[in-house]
Amino acid sequence: MQELLSKPIFSIGENFDVTLSQLLLAILFVIIAALLSHYVAKLITKKVLAKFKLAEDNLVIFKRLIFFVFLGIITVTTLSFFNIPLTAFAFISGAVAIGAGFGAKTVMDNFISGWILMSERPLRINDIIEFEDHLGRVIEVGNRSTMIRRIDGAHMVVPNSSLLQANLINWTLVDPNIRTSVRVGVEYGSDVSKVKEILEKVMKEHESVIDDPEPMVIFEDFADSSLLFELWFWAKVGAVRELRTIRSDIRFKINKEFQEAGIVIAFPQRDLHFKFAEGKGFPVTLSHPGDSSNKDGD
Repeated sequence: MQELLSKPIFSIGENFDVTLSQLLLAILFVIIAALLSHYVAKLITKKVLAKFKLAEDNLVIFKRLIFFVFLGIITVTTLSFFNIPLTAFAFISGAVAIGAGFGAKTVMDNFISGWILMSERPLRINDIIEFEDHLGRVIEVGNRSTMIRRIDGAHMVVPNSSLLQANLINWTLVDPNIRTSVRVGVEYGSDVSKVKEILEKVMKEHESVIDDPEPMVIFEDFADSSLLFELWFWAKVGAVRELRTIRSDIRFKINKEFQEAGIVIAFPQRDLHFKFAEGKGFPVTLSHPGDSSNKDGD
């Protein structure tokens, strides 16, 4: 066994032979270096960089840079310790390059796209985004893919290259404020000035509705069965589901205020008009639920 491990498996130039034991030890130490680099990067990020109160996506960038720097330093040091020149792995690099060219194109695309996403920052961790009709929060931007938690709780794993090439809507790219609206219809004959006053009061009293830009009440339309109003307002949103909660709170408050003010929220209504020709008629049957008897009339 010892003879097998000490037997040269290939030569580098004319003066250096690489044995199987040297190659195996080098690969083992590279693996250990990767694990150690990951631990050191995580430790430095949590214990040192976290004190500077950096954004979470910036911490991820620094963690990756620290990982690759330490990995490179430890790998080169290990190879030098075993007197193995870097050219010993030239054949491995060539094989990896050929494999990447034929079978790992997508992986490399996603890897590079991940770094572009983290550097250009069209999206960041905790951003609320809309991707292919899915609304959710960015949980993690990895080397190959990005994880998005949808509003229904499901997690989407999206390749980085897809995000980079797609038409992406980032609701919180500049700030956490999002504009939304609530519609309500009141019956015809209602005091529209009073309705506007109540709606403005409801928006002003909600703690998540911001004053700048100022909330607006729009008299939208004379609809079929109602006078239609729409509330436009900006809200500071910390989570995707908070937007739905804010709209729900607004509706609860509107319903309560309208009931106290005697304003009726409209519902579909239809007026039926019957016209009879002179001297003609038709039988009409009147019935009441639960009454088995019917009365006929002309």
